[in-house]
Amino acid sequence: MTVKEDKNKIESGLYIVSTPIGNLKDITLRAIDILKKSNLILCEDTRVSKKLLSFYEIKTKIISNHKFNEKSNLQKVLNILKDDQIVSVISDAGTPAISDPGRLLISSCIKEKISIFPVPGPSAILASLSVSGFSDQFYFHGFLPDKLNSIKKDFDFFKNINTSIVFFISARKLFKIFEVLKEYFADREILISREITKMHETFYRGRVSEIDNFNFNPKGEVTIVISEKKDQINKQNLSESDKQRIEKLIINKSIKDIVRIISQEKNISKSKIYNYCLKVKNEK
Repeated sequence: MTVKEDKNKIESGLYIVSTPIGNLKDITLRAIDILKKSNLILCEDTRVSKKLLSFYEIKTKIISNHKFNEKSNLQKVLNILKDDQIVSVISDAGTPAISDPGRLLISSCIKEKISIFPVPGPSAILASLSVSGFSDQFYFHGFLPDKLNSIKKDFDFFKNINTSIVFFISARKLFKIFEVLKEYFADREILISREITKMHETFYRGRVSEIDNFNFNPKGEVTIVISEKKDQINKQNLSESDKQRIEKLIINKSIKDIVRIISQEKNISKSKIYNYCLKVKNEK
């Protein structure tokens, strides 16, 4: 643990601190402690961060650090860190350096052998995925590009991914890609999470093919989760009778044959059948 429990001190270095994605109460005690004890806080937008810092009476000095000035800030911040100071990085919401500024500084600290510490917390990605009901295996893309042709190139890649797919897009742009979403993912399920943890938090669920029927409010922050492929969603689990049958078949049949027999008779994924066969065989 990086926090020294016997003293109210923390090690010098760079702290990547997750902050609330909406509700100001969604922050860890450790994050508050580190922000209060930092010598400097780098934030994406000082106007946004001041609301959070004021709420928790954090009086640490802050400076803006975004994509337009992070290069010019870099050497100054590195010098502060080399002087055994504590510098924290926060974004407007969520975890820094994930679709937000911070990677340049982190990469430079790695080269300079400066200690870096993650302070985990809220994430729009995981918050949306956790209430989706889709596969917990997922691909995160970040923000979609602005141009439609570039979005189609991304979707050409996405359509071959058989896990949940998570990406960000502004609410006002979402309407513009409805037709493209239907073109590539019509038979998949979709979750549109808007304003997560905020007063107007809303979730829109259904098939991508039905997206035009959503009574969607084109305002605020949006996280999209597209499900794994339809055939994977509809696959059944092994019942007790299926398991008992496998246990009998495995006495005189190969795992390959059992997988073929069961999958042809039942709407169960071959991987589930195979894994249970392995379990039974290993227990014998």
